[in-house]
Amino acid sequence: MRISTQMIFALGTAAMGRQQSDMLHTQQQIASGRRVLTPADDPVAAAQALTVTQAKGMVDQYADNVGVAKDALGMNDSILGQVTDVLDSVRTRVVSAGNAALSDQDRASLAIDIESSLKHLVGLANSTDGEGNYIFGGYSQSAPPFVQSAAGVTYNGDQGQRQLQVSASRQLAIGENGSTVFQQIRTGNGSFVAKACSHNTGSGVISAGTAGGSAATVGSYKIKFSVTGGVTTYDVVNVSDPANPVPVISAAPYSDGGSITFDGLQVKISGAPADGDVFDVDPSKRQSVFDTLQDLITTLQQPVDGAAAQAGLENGLNVALQNLDQAQETVLTARAGVGARERELDMLSSSQSDRSLQYKQTLSQLQDLDYYQALSSFAQQQLALQAAQDSFSKLSKLSLFDYL
Repeated sequence: MRISTQMIFALGTAAMGRQQSDMLHTQQQIASGRRVLTPADDPVAAAQALTVTQAKGMVDQYADNVGVAKDALGMNDSILGQVTDVLDSVRTRVVSAGNAALSDQDRASLAIDIESSLKHLVGLANSTDGEGNYIFGGYSQSAPPFVQSAAGVTYNGDQGQRQLQVSASRQLAIGENGSTVFQQIRTGNGSFVAKACSHNTGSGVISAGTAGGSAATVGSYKIKFSVTGGVTTYDVVNVSDPANPVPVISAAPYSDGGSITFDGLQVKISGAPADGDVFDVDPSKRQSVFDTLQDLITTLQQPVDGAAAQAGLENGLNVALQNLDQAQETVLTARAGVGARERELDMLSSSQSDRSLQYKQTLSQLQDLDYYQALSSFAQQQLALQAAQDSFSKLSKLSLFDYL
C-alpha cells in the first residue's frame, strides 16, 4: 500500500491529539479528585452514584427538618416552663390568701397581682417563633390565638397540631395546640368537683374528695344538711336526672371533718354547716386556665364579714387550688410530650448522621480517584505522547527531496 505524506501527517496528528486528550482527562481527574467525571467514564458507577446522591440528599433534608423541629420544640418547652412558673406563683398566692388574718384590702391586692399574672399568661399563650408565627394557634399562625376581653379569654385558633417530616416514615408534632394546653383542662380533682352553694349560711368547708371510678361514671349529687334540736344530719341525693332524684343516704349523722362516702366517691366536710346548706358534687368538666384565674380574682374581691363568708372564701380557694393543680398537670403532661419528642429527634439525628456518613463512603468508593494509579497513568501518557512526538518528527522528514 502506498502511504502518502498527507496520510502520515494526518495519522500522526490524530494520534497525538488522542494522547493529549487522554492526558488532559487524567489531569482533570487528578485536579478534581474524581475518577468519574462524566457518565461515559463508568456508566454503572455513575448510575449508582446518582441513586446514592439522591438518597443522601433526602437524608440531609430530613436532618435539616430535625434541626427545625428541635428549635420549635425547644421554644415550646421554654414557654411551657414559663407557664408553669406563673401557675406556681399564683398557687403560692392562693395558699397565702387563705390566711384568716388578711383583710379585704390585702385580698384585693392579691387579686390585682393575680390579674397581672392572668395577662402574663395570655401573653405567653400568644407567643410567636422567630418568624412571627403564633406557636399555640394550631395551623392558624397569622393571628393571636387568644383574645382577652371583658367577657373573658377566647380561643380563635384551630384544633390542629403542626407536624414536620423528620424521616421517611415519621412525621413529628413540633408544637402544642393552645386549646389542649390552656382550654381543655379538667376541673376539680379530675373526676368530680365538690363545692359549696353560694347561698350557704354555715361555716362548712368541703374537700376536693376522691373517686374510685372514672370521670365518666360520676353522677351529680347534692349533700343537704339539716339541723334539728342541735343535731346536724345530712342527706345525699343523686340528681343526675333532675326530674327523678334518687336518695342515696338519708339522715346520716354529721361528724366535723369526717368522711362522707357514697357511690364510690368520698368527700370530707369540716366546720358547722347550717340548716339548709347544700354542697354540690358534679362530674368534672373542661375549663380554661384563664377562667380559673378569673374566678379566683372574683373570689378574692368578695368581702369577708363573717363565718359564712369566710367559709365561702375557703371553699372558693379550695376549688381554685384544685383547678390550678389540674392546669399544672396538663402543662406538665404537654412538657413531657415535648421532651419525649426531643429525645426522639436526638436519636433520629444520630441515625441520620450515621446514614449520611455511609452514603458519603459509598460515593467515595464509586467516584473518588486512586491518586497512585492516576499519577502512574499520567506519567505513562506523558511518556507515550513524548515518544509519539519524537517519532512523528522523524517520519515527517522522510522525503526524497531531503536527498536531492
